[in-house]
Amino acid sequence: MKVHSPSCPLCQHTDVRLYHQDRKRNYYQCGQCELVFVPPESFLSADQEHAEYLLHENAFDDQGYRQFLFRLASPLTASLPPGLSGLDFGCGPAPVLADILASEGMNMAIYDPLFFPDSAVLTKKYDFITCTEAIEHFHKPDEELRLLVSLLKPEGVLAVMTKRVISQQRFTSWHYKNDPTHVCFFSEATFHYIARTFGFTVSFPAADVVFMQKEA
Repeated sequence: MKVHSPSCPLCQHTDVRLYHQDRKRNYYQCGQCELVFVPPESFLSADQEHAEYLLHENAFDDQGYRQFLFRLASPLTASLPPGLSGLDFGCGPAPVLADILASEGMNMAIYDPLFFPDSAVLTKKYDFITCTEAIEHFHKPDEELRLLVSLLKPEGVLAVMTKRVISQQRFTSWHYKNDPTHVCFFSEATFHYIARTFGFTVSFPAADVVFMQKEA
């Protein structure tokens, strides 16, 4: 089924089709970048999002959560020397990943629009930026990715962790889409589109993990 609205929030293309419907939301897919997304009328308010995030049990002493984050932290620290400057973007109420990377010798800053909204950290340049379980929350992924690109030094790395769209059939029963704060869903093809558009080389070093290195 083809629709002409809404346009894609990543590439603004209007070649958009209805991808899936459930009782709560419609999901659309862009024919150009293959992003799957929900329309703005399905977004939660900032207060509703804040309440949902507080339900997540992502504490510093949660060993399971720390192990989960090592899926990104391990290949990242294996590929970068210690002493670099990093930004954990969208860190949530407990910046556990920043703590892990700081313990590995990285100089970490943190930012979250709800929990750590210090815009001063967005005026600096970084050797790498991590974005774990955050990109799927972006309401305007084009704008937010442009911001992240602008904060990266040449050859800097944007390290993303998010579950990826595999197929339309699997999407219908995918638990990840049921979180009401998840509004954008990315496939490997979408990350390749992002790499081409923003000047990255892209790799997939672990399950749900994407590294995109900025051109020199």
